[in-house]
Amino acid sequence: MKKWTMVLMASALSAGILAGCGTSQSAGSGGNSDKIKLGVNLELSGNVASYGESMDKGIEMAVKEINKDGGVDGKKIEIVKVDNKSDASEATNGIIKLTSQDKVNAVIGAATSGNTVAQAQVANDTKTVLIAPGGTSPTVTVDEKGKVRPYVFRTSFIDPFQGTVAANFALDNLKVKDAAIFADSSSDYAKGLSDSFKKTFEKAGGKIVSQEAYVGKDTDFRATLTRIKAKHPSFIFIPGYYEEVGLIVKQARELGIDVPLVGADGWDSPKLVELAGADALNNTYIINHYSSEDPDEKVQKFVTAFKEASGGEAPNAFNALGYDTVYFLADAIKRAGSTDSSKIQKALEETKDLALITGALTIDKNHHPVKTATVLEYKDGKQVFNTKVNP
Repeated sequence: MKKWTMVLMASALSAGILAGCGTSQSAGSGGNSDKIKLGVNLELSGNVASYGESMDKGIEMAVKEINKDGGVDGKKIEIVKVDNKSDASEATNGIIKLTSQDKVNAVIGAATSGNTVAQAQVANDTKTVLIAPGGTSPTVTVDEKGKVRPYVFRTSFIDPFQGTVAANFALDNLKVKDAAIFADSSSDYAKGLSDSFKKTFEKAGGKIVSQEAYVGKDTDFRATLTRIKAKHPSFIFIPGYYEEVGLIVKQARELGIDVPLVGADGWDSPKLVELAGADALNNTYIINHYSSEDPDEKVQKFVTAFKEASGGEAPNAFNALGYDTVYFLADAIKRAGSTDSSKIQKALEETKDLALITGALTIDKNHHPVKTATVLEYKDGKQVFNTKVNP
């Protein structure tokens, strides 16, 4: 999903464009001082548009609430939106436009790790805060050399944490001692989850009896699933995105594979049920950021408000992450007492125990949020709250 060659080319192009524009000041400095210009760079079309569309709804809801309450220090938030079309080079082009033309104060997006990393260099070069609501790869905030990207943050937990939670859930809750892994070999997201799951599972005494791969956009998984079935695993871990996962679950059940199937937040889309079928999803679980069934009072107030605004639709985790990201940013701007990017950046780094819908958030030294994870179970096509796991 990450087209790194295109990203590198786009990054080189962006460096030239930014140098030509003379962009050395903090983004947004030329904007209206009575407003906070918020750039939104999301997958509003393309193969993972479901994620971006959900986050966009959450962002819109949070902005309306904040503006209705008088804004942030009296300043209303104005959204400037671009569609990255689920493509890394488009994500780079989007942040170039937002910083050089629109002069935004901060950017939220993208929904996926690759499309966020594609923006990171521009964010740092222009000293523009970039917050990823759903980029779970560690490389979103820490580059390949282990250096923290100073202006990039996230509100979602990272892949290794999800993989660890999935392994412990399989061992402790499902009581399985062996497992298979079926992951997307073209996705760094899936690779990271697979590695952390395998490491945790094997360290605790579990055995991986089969490890197979598929490539994003594949549609027929029967041959590989048949090989996995022949190994008789008690459990299958499937880190991936809903488009392929829906078909994998459907075909697995058709082949008589009835063991528990577990995935991560990439499963979370209403389209998963359409692709897999409600019956096929029984006895499947996902590690996620939140549950609309969580009895926490703050969560239930959010769920009620979202349903009222969306005609009864319950908010999913990506709705909640988009919503939380706006409040994360607004809190930092308020504490900074300024829309200056360097001051917002410092305030974001100092965030501690901020109460949000997806859990109390504290930012660590790598700009990762320390927060809880939620395990959801599918029952007759609906997500049911199962348990919470603390970091």
